[in-house]
Amino acid sequence: MSNKLEADYLVVGSGGMGMAFTDTLMTESEATVVMVDRHDRPGGHWNDAYPFVRLHQPSSFYGVNSKKLGNDTIDKTGWNEGLYELASASEVVTYFDQVMQQQFLPSGRVSYFPMCEYHGDGRFSSIVSNTSYEVVAKKVVDSTYMDVQVPSVRGPQYEVAEGVQCIAPNDLPKQKSPATGYVLVGGGKTAMDACLWLLKNEVDPNLITWIVPRDSWMFDRANIQPAGLPLDTINTTRAELPSPPKDPKSLDELLEGVHRAGALLRLDDNVKPTMWRCATVMKLELAQLKRVKNIIRQGRVTSIGADVVELEQGSIPTSPGHIHIDCTADGLANRPAVPVFDGTKITLQSVKTCQQVFSAAFIGHIETAYTDDTEKNQLCNPVPHPDTILDFLRTNIDATRNHLLWIQQPELVDWLQEARLSGPPQLHYKTPSDVELDQILTEQNKILAGQERLLEMAVSGS
Repeated sequence: MSNKLEADYLVVGSGGMGMAFTDTLMTESEATVVMVDRHDRPGGHWNDAYPFVRLHQPSSFYGVNSKKLGNDTIDKTGWNEGLYELASASEVVTYFDQVMQQQFLPSGRVSYFPMCEYHGDGRFSSIVSNTSYEVVAKKVVDSTYMDVQVPSVRGPQYEVAEGVQCIAPNDLPKQKSPATGYVLVGGGKTAMDACLWLLKNEVDPNLITWIVPRDSWMFDRANIQPAGLPLDTINTTRAELPSPPKDPKSLDELLEGVHRAGALLRLDDNVKPTMWRCATVMKLELAQLKRVKNIIRQGRVTSIGADVVELEQGSIPTSPGHIHIDCTADGLANRPAVPVFDGTKITLQSVKTCQQVFSAAFIGHIETAYTDDTEKNQLCNPVPHPDTILDFLRTNIDATRNHLLWIQQPELVDWLQEARLSGPPQLHYKTPSDVELDQILTEQNKILAGQERLLEMAVSGS
């Protein structure tokens, strides 16, 4: 027999998005919440992340609105030197646990069920004891839809021969002796982190082979800081694209122009990136990554044997003494957009480019401040995670359209001004006058029209 529970909201998942949404409910309403998660503590995928991972943006922009993460210190050593601190995986998990233990549970309005599997229709059961529960809730909040995956949980999606050393990045610090060589599989941020870990531990760059199926554009972290952001922006007149060139004639020209302006980086200036996943690096980190010269651009791995790695467009030699590091899990899945608000169901998604926790907190505010689902969805148009360079325009168009809707609502501007997760002070919002608003809308709609033309041309290949 199932244990019966009642609450205003059933939140499935206590990762960053579930925690940020619930935090807004706790702050802005008297709602009661049941939270269910398969992990034994809050933090979602951070519980499964490799130990040397850190936030890719300053700690001050992450977490929940009501509690600061980190101390706003500037790193004085390492490859992030001169920029604001980046919380480690252990710091992030500890932070979310503190929010749960020191804020949510003492409120008496949150009931938390870790180590539980959600089965749908308000039903879940303990993974440990098999105790069953049934929740009667006014609304169910799905904070798992974005489907964050990490290598330690997913595992390689290609054939690996018996005896081959193929590990997740989590196992790198467990090494007992040097390898003959290291083969990184994947071109995203996880592979960059693994490569930097090897170099930090004085592995000879010549012993590193890096399989990069697609080169990626990357943000320069120096442009995403609490102070001194070098963007051509003034409060609400901000466009999502940093310093775009005037009237570019193609997407390539736009990207190259933003690259020259210093807002986008790439691994090799002679290789045209085809991927954009919001990866963020410091220029000192990029300089280290460029020390690796043996970069293989022959498509994805199809199998790893005892002496050969087979790829879509060729093969490379390996050996039993090589360690292969699988970095191919999709941490930012390009999920199709669905309505955020749908009757009794709320599906948490990004409403600002690659800003998941901000988006969840913002959706929580819209839920508490507005009543009509149509109006709520107009203010919360999903901005799916990017994948290809076409998404550089798509996400900018979607996010900017959201931004223009928000600044027309004085109540929303007030909330955004106070929201810690909104980002750097330079990006904070102010209420424009009627004249300023007309100017902003005219200017931004003109920019958007140009970007939509570029996107249409890029899609059609013209």
